[in-house]
Amino acid sequence: MAADNYQRIWQTVLLIPSGKVASYGQIADLAGLPGRARLVGKALGYAPPELAVPWYRVLRSDRSLAFAPGSATALEQRQLLLAEGVMLRQNRVAKADLWQPELAELLFKLQY
Repeated sequence: MAADNYQRIWQTVLLIPSGKVASYGQIADLAGLPGRARLVGKALGYAPPELAVPWYRVLRSDRSLAFAPGSATALEQRQLLLAEGVMLRQNRVAKADLWQPELAELLFKLQY
């Protein structure tokens, strides 16, 4: 069961376009796992490297980086987002960079 949930989470994160971000809660909702934001973080930690899941595009609900400020992982997340053109101010992403999937994505690309 957990493996199925992880797979759904990974597939949902893979849909986030370059230059856009989503929150842990949003990914849980879109993966059909409402209220399971913490599971999203856990699943991203177990993502197989060959899937190339863009973990760095997933943020906290307040649009801030997912890791402690100044940590190596936070710096890596920041650099990867900046390389995609995501604007950061005080370690927060602008609302304009939030991923809002279109209806076609919701209907045809998400797997439940």
